Amino acid sequence: MTKLSDAPLKLSAAIEKRPLTHAFHITGYTFTECAMLVVTLQDGELTGRGEGLGVYYRHDTPNSMLHQIEALREHIERGTTREQLLELLPSGGARNALDCALWDLEAKRHGQPVWQLAGMSAPQSLLTTFTLSADDPEVMADYARQLNDARALKLKLTNDHHNAERVRAVREARPGAWLMVDANQGFTRESLTAAMPAFVEAGVAVVEQPFPIGCEAWLDGLNAPIPIAADESVQDHTDLEHLVGRVQVINIKLDKCGGLTEALTMARQARDLGFKLMVGNMGGTSWSMAPAFVLGSLCSVVDLDGPIYMLSDRTPSVSYQDGHVWCPDSVWGGPTTAVA
Repeated sequence: MTKLSDAPLKLSAAIEKRPLTHAFHITGYTFTECAMLVVTLQDGELTGRGEGLGVYYRHDTPNSMLHQIEALREHIERGTTREQLLELLPSGGARNALDCALWDLEAKRHGQPVWQLAGMSAPQSLLTTFTLSADDPEVMADYARQLNDARALKLKLTNDHHNAERVRAVREARPGAWLMVDANQGFTRESLTAAMPAFVEAGVAVVEQPFPIGCEAWLDGLNAPIPIAADESVQDHTDLEHLVGRVQVINIKLDKCGGLTEALTMARQARDLGFKLMVGNMGGTSWSMAPAFVLGSLCSVVDLDGPIYMLSDRTPSVSYQDGHVWCPDSVWGGPTTAVA
């Protein structure tokens, strides 16, 4: 990959905050807004945009991401490649935002969509999970009924004793929906073992990140009857090897691994190691979903529902219909510039 142009780029980086439609609860955290770093690269009349939220449990915040970008301003504006970013910045939200801005700008310069530049097949709409915030079982069941267009549901669970009830209540409310559960590091081996019969009875298809980071050895000899997915335990490709034989699914998030460039490399390596792939998100607008949508065509599980929990989104935006997500090239990564 060569530089996009010999002319200097103009870099803009700013933090945006957008409120959520309602408080969102997971193990140990409650979110009421979505804060993100938006990076814009201007090359004459051409504009590339990228959005990063960072990784909250690694203290990778929009403020810290902005400092990382500003420290490299001169280097970035002189021109850099996506491959060089892998050395200039660590995995995380800052590199994600900048990497995606470079992909978007590259699409404009070449007059080709990102998926084509990446050597991918033409995209199709993807079945996506819709996520239920951890709450009382009846509250989660009510919300599951409201999501009547969803065909796949992801239940956030917590480190208490009501997880089996939550799963049973949602299954009763949505008997035909595909289900997965996400503990966000909240289980012990004992609590997972106790809840597992209810998960099996409810037809849960995947259990995501049951144990805390650093406790991957708890997965050894677990013999779980349901596939286990790693999320927090796998940040980028360097974490793959130690999960072989421990989990069956790898959740790739662009904010974790640091952009679409690393995500595509990570996906290839994970498949070579025998893992199934999942694409997830840390929240965000359609500018976060769009590059992840490119990766989604390689994944058996897709979790790209971030914008539905926000009071406002980009224009144009990704769309949701019949439980699927669709991202036209006009949102991001197409040959023309999208509207903010």
